Amino acid sequence: MMTDTPTLPGFISLQGIGKSYQLAGQHLAILNDVCLSITQGDSCSILGASGSGKSTLLNILGLLDLPDCGQYHFAGHDIFNASPDQLAAIRNQQIGFVFQSFNLLSRLSALDNVALPLSYRGISRHESVEQALRMLEQVGLGERAQHRPADLSGGQRQRVAIARALVGKPSVILADEPTGNLDSTTAQDIMDLLLALNREQQVTLIIVTHDPHIAERLNRKILVRNGVVQEVGHL
Repeated sequence: MMTDTPTLPGFISLQGIGKSYQLAGQHLAILNDVCLSITQGDSCSILGASGSGKSTLLNILGLLDLPDCGQYHFAGHDIFNASPDQLAAIRNQQIGFVFQSFNLLSRLSALDNVALPLSYRGISRHESVEQALRMLEQVGLGERAQHRPADLSGGQRQRVAIARALVGKPSVILADEPTGNLDSTTAQDIMDLLLALNREQQVTLIIVTHDPHIAERLNRKILVRNGVVQEVGHL
Protein backbone atom coordinates (compact mmCIF):
# COMPACT_ATOMS: atom_id res chain seq x y z
CA MET A 1 0.00 0.00 0.00
CA MET A 2 1.17 3.52 -0.69
CA THR A 3 0.68 4.48 2.96
CA ASP A 4 3.78 2.42 3.80
CA THR A 5 5.94 5.01 2.03
CA PRO A 6 7.10 7.88 4.27
CA THR A 7 6.06 11.41 3.43
CA LEU A 8 9.05 13.32 2.09
CA PRO A 9 9.31 17.10 1.78
CA GLY A 10 10.44 17.91 -1.71
CA PHE A 11 9.50 14.44 -2.94
CA ILE A 12 9.57 16.15 -6.34
CA SER A 13 12.02 19.06 -6.58
CA LEU A 14 12.75 21.23 -9.61
CA GLN A 15 15.38 23.97 -9.39
CA GLY A 16 16.26 26.32 -12.25
CA ILE A 17 14.69 24.07 -14.88
CA GLY A 18 14.82 25.32 -18.47
CA LYS A 19 13.59 23.77 -21.68
CA SER A 20 13.73 25.01 -25.27
CA TYR A 21 13.31 23.65 -28.78
CA GLN A 22 14.52 24.53 -32.24
CA LEU A 23 11.56 25.25 -34.51
CA ALA A 24 12.02 26.29 -38.15
CA GLY A 25 15.57 27.36 -37.34
CA GLN A 26 14.50 29.52 -34.41
CA HIS A 27 15.25 29.02 -30.71
CA LEU A 28 11.94 28.65 -28.85
CA ALA A 29 12.11 28.86 -25.04
CA ILE A 30 9.32 26.79 -23.44
CA LEU A 31 10.21 26.83 -19.72
CA ASN A 32 12.41 29.37 -17.93
CA ASP A 33 14.05 28.95 -14.51
CA VAL A 34 11.29 26.74 -13.09
CA CYS A 35 11.50 26.14 -9.33
CA LEU A 36 8.87 23.83 -7.86
CA SER A 37 8.65 21.53 -4.86
CA ILE A 38 5.89 18.95 -4.44
CA THR A 39 5.48 16.90 -1.27
CA GLN A 40 4.35 13.29 -1.34
CA GLY A 41 0.56 13.19 -1.00
CA ASP A 42 0.08 16.67 -2.50
CA SER A 43 -2.66 17.37 -5.03
CA CYS A 44 -1.77 20.02 -7.61
CA SER A 45 -3.42 21.53 -10.67
CA ILE A 46 -1.28 22.91 -13.49
CA LEU A 47 -3.06 25.74 -15.27
CA GLY A 48 -2.21 27.83 -18.29
CA ALA A 49 -3.22 28.77 -21.82
CA SER A 50 -2.46 26.51 -24.78
CA GLY A 51 1.22 26.80 -25.64
CA SER A 52 2.17 28.15 -22.21
CA GLY A 53 4.43 25.18 -21.42
CA LYS A 54 2.23 23.22 -19.03
CA SER A 55 2.29 19.97 -21.03
CA THR A 56 6.08 20.28 -21.36
CA LEU A 57 6.26 20.69 -17.59
CA LEU A 58 4.12 17.58 -17.12
CA ASN A 59 6.34 15.60 -19.50
CA ILE A 60 9.43 16.66 -17.56
CA LEU A 61 7.79 15.74 -14.25
CA GLY A 62 6.93 12.34 -15.72
CA LEU A 63 10.44 11.74 -17.13
CA LEU A 64 9.06 11.60 -20.67
CA ASP A 65 11.28 14.57 -21.54
CA LEU A 66 14.47 15.87 -19.98
CA PRO A 67 15.14 19.56 -19.27
CA ASP A 68 18.09 21.38 -20.78
CA CYS A 69 19.36 22.75 -17.49
CA GLY A 70 18.70 22.91 -13.77
CA GLN A 71 18.29 20.24 -11.11
CA TYR A 72 15.53 17.65 -10.84
CA HIS A 73 15.23 15.22 -7.94
CA PHE A 74 12.44 12.64 -7.91
CA ALA A 75 12.00 10.44 -4.81
CA GLY A 76 15.68 10.78 -3.97
CA HIS A 77 16.91 10.20 -7.52
CA ASP A 78 19.05 12.79 -9.29
CA ILE A 79 17.33 12.69 -12.68
CA PHE A 80 20.19 14.38 -14.56
CA ASN A 81 22.59 11.64 -13.49
CA ALA A 82 20.22 8.71 -14.03
CA SER A 83 20.75 6.33 -16.95
CA PRO A 84 17.98 5.73 -19.52
CA ASP A 85 17.32 2.31 -17.92
CA GLN A 86 17.03 3.90 -14.47
CA LEU A 87 14.61 6.53 -15.81
CA ALA A 88 12.50 3.82 -17.44
CA ALA A 89 12.41 1.88 -14.17
CA ILE A 90 11.29 4.96 -12.20
CA ARG A 91 8.54 5.65 -14.75
CA ASN A 92 7.33 2.07 -14.63
CA GLN A 93 7.43 1.65 -10.87
CA GLN A 94 6.54 5.07 -9.46
CA ILE A 95 4.58 7.08 -12.05
CA GLY A 96 1.09 6.48 -13.40
CA PHE A 97 0.02 8.43 -16.49
CA VAL A 98 -3.56 9.31 -17.42
CA PHE A 99 -4.02 10.98 -20.81
CA GLN A 100 -6.99 12.81 -22.30
CA SER A 101 -6.88 10.52 -25.34
CA PHE A 102 -6.76 7.41 -23.08
CA ASN A 103 -3.87 5.83 -25.10
CA LEU A 104 -5.39 2.35 -24.83
CA LEU A 105 -4.35 -0.37 -27.28
CA SER A 106 -7.38 -1.06 -29.46
CA ARG A 107 -6.54 -4.71 -30.11
CA LEU A 108 -6.39 -5.56 -26.41
CA SER A 109 -9.23 -6.08 -23.95
CA ALA A 110 -9.65 -3.73 -21.00
CA LEU A 111 -8.11 -6.43 -18.81
CA ASP A 112 -5.02 -6.83 -21.00
CA ASN A 113 -4.58 -3.05 -21.31
CA VAL A 114 -4.47 -2.78 -17.52
CA ALA A 115 -2.19 -5.81 -17.12
CA LEU A 116 0.35 -4.53 -19.66
CA PRO A 117 2.50 -2.37 -17.30
CA LEU A 118 2.90 -5.35 -14.96
CA SER A 119 4.18 -7.52 -17.80
CA TYR A 120 6.95 -4.95 -18.35
CA ARG A 121 8.06 -5.65 -14.78
CA GLY A 122 8.38 -9.35 -15.49
CA ILE A 123 5.34 -10.28 -13.39
CA SER A 124 3.74 -13.55 -14.46
CA ARG A 125 0.72 -13.52 -16.74
CA HIS A 126 -1.45 -15.12 -14.04
CA GLU A 127 -0.52 -12.55 -11.39
CA SER A 128 -0.75 -9.61 -13.83
CA VAL A 129 -4.27 -10.59 -14.84
CA GLU A 130 -5.36 -11.07 -11.23
CA GLN A 131 -4.07 -7.64 -10.22
CA ALA A 132 -5.56 -6.02 -13.33
CA LEU A 133 -8.97 -7.52 -12.64
CA ARG A 134 -8.90 -6.30 -9.04
CA MET A 135 -8.07 -2.80 -10.26
CA LEU A 136 -10.86 -2.84 -12.86
CA GLU A 137 -13.27 -3.89 -10.10
CA GLN A 138 -12.02 -0.99 -7.99
CA VAL A 139 -12.94 1.48 -10.75
CA GLY A 140 -16.29 -0.21 -11.31
CA LEU A 141 -15.50 -2.04 -14.57
CA GLY A 142 -15.00 -5.65 -13.48
CA GLU A 143 -17.88 -6.79 -15.68
CA ARG A 144 -16.33 -5.07 -18.72
CA ALA A 145 -12.90 -6.69 -18.38
CA GLN A 146 -13.10 -8.58 -21.68
CA HIS A 147 -14.43 -5.64 -23.72
CA ARG A 148 -12.13 -3.83 -26.13
CA PRO A 149 -11.87 -0.02 -26.01
CA ALA A 150 -14.13 0.41 -29.07
CA ASP A 151 -16.95 -1.29 -27.13
CA LEU A 152 -16.66 1.07 -24.15
CA SER A 153 -17.96 4.59 -23.58
CA GLY A 154 -15.58 7.52 -23.12
CA GLY A 155 -16.02 7.42 -19.37
CA GLN A 156 -15.41 3.68 -19.28
CA ARG A 157 -12.26 4.03 -21.40
CA GLN A 158 -10.97 6.70 -19.03
CA ARG A 159 -11.62 4.39 -16.08
CA VAL A 160 -9.61 1.68 -17.84
CA ALA A 161 -6.81 4.20 -18.36
CA ILE A 162 -6.91 5.10 -14.67
CA ALA A 163 -6.87 1.43 -13.68
CA ARG A 164 -3.82 0.94 -15.92
CA ALA A 165 -2.12 3.94 -14.29
CA LEU A 166 -2.81 2.60 -10.82
CA VAL A 167 -2.20 -1.13 -11.19
CA GLY A 168 1.51 -0.76 -10.43
CA LYS A 169 0.78 1.17 -7.21
CA PRO A 170 2.54 4.37 -8.31
CA SER A 171 3.54 7.08 -5.87
CA VAL A 172 2.57 9.79 -8.41
CA ILE A 173 -0.33 10.13 -10.86
CA LEU A 174 0.19 12.59 -13.72
CA ALA A 175 -3.01 13.39 -15.59
CA ASP A 176 -3.22 15.55 -18.74
CA GLU A 177 -6.77 16.89 -19.12
CA PRO A 178 -8.19 13.56 -17.86
CA THR A 179 -11.81 14.74 -18.08
CA GLY A 180 -11.54 16.86 -21.23
CA ASN A 181 -13.50 14.41 -23.43
CA LEU A 182 -16.11 13.48 -20.83
CA ASP A 183 -19.57 14.75 -19.92
CA SER A 184 -19.88 16.66 -16.65
CA THR A 185 -21.30 13.77 -14.61
CA THR A 186 -18.64 11.30 -15.75
CA ALA A 187 -15.94 13.93 -15.27
CA GLN A 188 -17.04 14.41 -11.66
CA ASP A 189 -16.97 10.65 -11.08
CA ILE A 190 -13.42 10.44 -12.47
CA MET A 191 -12.27 13.30 -10.25
CA ASP A 192 -13.93 11.70 -7.22
CA LEU A 193 -11.96 8.52 -7.91
CA LEU A 194 -8.62 10.31 -8.33
CA LEU A 195 -9.13 12.43 -5.22
CA ALA A 196 -10.10 9.37 -3.17
CA LEU A 197 -6.83 7.71 -4.14
CA ASN A 198 -4.94 10.88 -3.23
CA ARG A 199 -6.70 11.13 0.12
CA GLU A 200 -6.79 7.46 1.14
CA GLN A 201 -3.47 6.18 -0.26
CA GLN A 202 -1.40 9.42 -0.27
CA VAL A 203 -0.79 9.10 -4.01
CA THR A 204 0.58 12.43 -5.25
CA LEU A 205 -1.85 13.84 -7.83
CA ILE A 206 -0.78 16.34 -10.51
CA ILE A 207 -3.39 17.35 -13.09
CA VAL A 208 -3.08 19.61 -16.12
CA THR A 209 -6.49 21.19 -16.65
CA HIS A 210 -8.29 24.14 -18.22
CA ASP A 211 -11.28 23.59 -15.92
CA PRO A 212 -11.36 25.94 -12.90
CA HIS A 213 -13.84 23.64 -11.13
CA ILE A 214 -11.31 20.81 -11.20
CA ALA A 215 -8.52 23.13 -10.07
CA GLU A 216 -10.62 24.20 -7.09
CA ARG A 217 -10.80 20.60 -5.87
CA LEU A 218 -7.02 20.28 -5.61
CA ASN A 219 -4.88 21.67 -2.82
CA ARG A 220 -2.48 23.67 -5.00
CA LYS A 221 -2.79 25.72 -8.18
CA ILE A 222 0.34 26.16 -10.30
CA LEU A 223 0.12 28.60 -13.20
CA VAL A 224 2.35 28.37 -16.27
CA ARG A 225 2.46 31.57 -18.30
CA ASN A 226 4.97 32.19 -21.10
CA GLY A 227 7.27 29.54 -19.70
CA VAL A 228 7.26 30.97 -16.16
CA VAL A 229 5.80 28.88 -13.33
CA GLN A 230 4.23 30.43 -10.24
CA GLU A 231 1.98 29.19 -7.48
CA VAL A 232 -1.35 31.01 -7.38
CA GLY A 233 -3.17 29.05 -4.70
CA HIS A 234 -2.31 26.72 -1.81
CA LEU A 235 -4.94 25.43 0.62
